[in-house]
Amino acid sequence: MTFFNPNAPLLCQKPNVVTLPDSPGLWRCHWQFGSIILVSTFYTALDQVCLIWGVISLGIFGTAQFCPINWMTQAIWWSILSLIGSVAMVVLTPSWLRKDGLGWVLDSWVGLMLLGVALTDLSIFLDWGEVLMNLCPLWLGLVALGYLGTGLGMRSRTLIITGLVHLVAIGILPYVGAMQFLATGIIMGGSSILLAVFQWDSFGTCGGEVKG
Repeated sequence: MTFFNPNAPLLCQKPNVVTLPDSPGLWRCHWQFGSIILVSTFYTALDQVCLIWGVISLGIFGTAQFCPINWMTQAIWWSILSLIGSVAMVVLTPSWLRKDGLGWVLDSWVGLMLLGVALTDLSIFLDWGEVLMNLCPLWLGLVALGYLGTGLGMRSRTLIITGLVHLVAIGILPYVGAMQFLATGIIMGGSSILLAVFQWDSFGTCGGEVKG
């Protein structure tokens, strides 16, 4: 038996939401106009965590790129949003994750996010110039570690590739000039939302069992 399932696609369409049995915490989204189906999908608890962090990432780095708000005020709001995201991650994470021996995945993500917030706040309030000038690489690196660890724990090639994309993005940042915060937000937020929209190869069951 291989560690990864090479026959499972990296990303695939989710099963028909209409055929899914009831599952606690499952968000169903089915919009239909007459016989025309506009949207028909669902979001598991893990999908919801990805959506929340995707929106938070886009909001934080988009604000840093375009809004003329001083850094200290931004740091306060970033911290609040990151703490909300961390709490949501703990609350929404399904119980099967710890039952399957993957509780460390959740703990590592919370630890990485809190570490990022702490370093960001300290660099701003204590004027740590070197860290302040490298906030985008710092966050991309922390998130990459989270994806790589989760990919190994959940035996997902998709998550490992996502982590590698974040690492590669660090090397690309110097080439986007003044748009580094926007680029970082798109990579972090876009990746997270993409994982929420599609079903990925966790446990090699892409297109198979749906866990809440």
